[in-house]
Amino acid sequence: MTETSHLTTGRPVDGGAMPRNLGEMVLQAAAAHRGVALRYRRGGRMASVSYPELGARVSELARGLIALGIAPGDRVAIFAATSADWTLADFAILCAGGVVVPVYHTNSADECAYVLAHSEARAVFCGDAGQAGRVAQIRDRCPRLEHVISFGAAAPGAIGLADLARRGAEVAPEAVAERAAGRDRDDLATLVYTSGTTGPPKGCMLTHGNLLETARMYTDELGIGEHHVLYQFLPLAHVLARVAQTVIIWAGGSICFWSGDPGRIVDELGELAPTHFPAVPRVYEKIHATVLGRVQDGPAVQRALFGWAVGVGRQSRAAQRRGAPLGRWAALQHQVADRLVLARVRHAFGAGLEVGLVGAAAVAPELLEFFDACGVLVLEGYGLTESCSVATLNTPRAVRFGTVGRPLPGTEVTIAPDGEILIRGPQVFRGYYGDPDATAAALTDDGWLRSGDLGTITPDGFVAITGRKKDLIITSSGKNITPVNIESALRETRYISEAVVYGDGRPYLVALLALDRDEAGRLATRLGIENAPAVLAHDPRVRAEIQRDVSAVNSRLARIEQIKRFAILDHDLSQADGELTPTLKVKRGVVYERYRDVFADLYDRLEATG
Repeated sequence: MTETSHLTTGRPVDGGAMPRNLGEMVLQAAAAHRGVALRYRRGGRMASVSYPELGARVSELARGLIALGIAPGDRVAIFAATSADWTLADFAILCAGGVVVPVYHTNSADECAYVLAHSEARAVFCGDAGQAGRVAQIRDRCPRLEHVISFGAAAPGAIGLADLARRGAEVAPEAVAERAAGRDRDDLATLVYTSGTTGPPKGCMLTHGNLLETARMYTDELGIGEHHVLYQFLPLAHVLARVAQTVIIWAGGSICFWSGDPGRIVDELGELAPTHFPAVPRVYEKIHATVLGRVQDGPAVQRALFGWAVGVGRQSRAAQRRGAPLGRWAALQHQVADRLVLARVRHAFGAGLEVGLVGAAAVAPELLEFFDACGVLVLEGYGLTESCSVATLNTPRAVRFGTVGRPLPGTEVTIAPDGEILIRGPQVFRGYYGDPDATAAALTDDGWLRSGDLGTITPDGFVAITGRKKDLIITSSGKNITPVNIESALRETRYISEAVVYGDGRPYLVALLALDRDEAGRLATRLGIENAPAVLAHDPRVRAEIQRDVSAVNSRLARIEQIKRFAILDHDLSQADGELTPTLKVKRGVVYERYRDVFADLYDRLEATG
């Protein structure tokens, strides 16, 4: 038995029938529901797929895969951006009895080669000619790869979806139901490769039971039903996005897919009016920075009104959670505050939003409190790829900002003696494909998953993340500092889009900062300087503005956690350069090595100035 302390356990899982596997789940949902399953934009117009059409199209593609010779348990990869075609391919692979291998659409040819070869994929769906071209470059390095299928026009060496469907016409329709019926809850459903912040990606083996139980957890806690609408823009290569689509389809709701343009996310929220919006912290930080920027650029009376309204919103929401009725005067104040300010912030998320969800990286509690004051409940949760991205979640019934919530139904969370968070439950993976040593390091003999994250548990069961074991900064005075919380606070400010804190073995902390392009452009206009990244990064007036933001963050931190100096990059950190993962987490080791001269210079200047 692993020695642990501070155990917190989710309530028992609700009973009730569940499909044996994900293929059966899709076919049963398609037969049971009659509404719109998928909505997406094609050729500038909205298109939709009903549940009966979903069943027909998935079956058609599954028969095509069977015609290609895909056998139960064979790996089939999807190398594409999030789209309705991705979801249809995902479901078709599962219904054909295959194992889905997601590949991030931003992956380089070498990264793609690693996943395809390591997983022994026999086929791969590609989103466009660019992805098909990358597969063509590395096809000779993937000995098991036989088939390339293109969502768009057929690329050289690839077949299109229409051709796949034609080949499937030779396969009896009953074959799909037979294939789906042949898979069990303990069978492998997907191989999801970690984003590799600290080394080569590892293939997480997730079973049908892992994903179905995870879907049950979310459905129970959030009460998902046929009337709910999910806005899907997260990479479907990330398991959280696939869990979200499983939840919605099983419940009979609708998935609305983004257009693929990051600049239109907020506009599309208004147009599509989803009820649920899962996103990474950077999206909420961006919306917050935009709102804050408009207020700060306005007259003093507008800034005062905004501050008053948000304060009223906080007080009203706190009273609601206590179950305390608002007095007549407080209710009148909230009505005025809502009409003049708060409703305008809510409008950015569309008219139908019930819940926002955030995870994958640290988020400042002040950010969540701000949106809550405006009537937008954003629930923070926690999990790893190895636990289907699920372990804990704040819920509408039980929310505490600054924590990642309580364990989901059937889940246990505890803290090891060294502070590491351990997770046990039906969502915990089988292990890493082809890597027994890594599996043994991740799983204890009694079934606990070692998360690699540090945390605490409150007396009433809420889990708080305090850092990551591998990311801890130990200063020259021996103080342990968690950089992610400082970085989150810096990103919350108006002008900073990314922050990387540095200081291991040093007496003080310094930071590398990247500017938000939109807000930096407005700052350039206000200051009357050229809106060019190189100019903004070195202009003393810009540095003075950023220093004000850094100083404001420092005022909330202990002295040893404060940022003494910072450098401003003249470019963004990017996935293409290997500095960010596809979920926008910083690859700390890469950034530290690539910018070591910049960090060294910050300390040289600090020492020179005393």
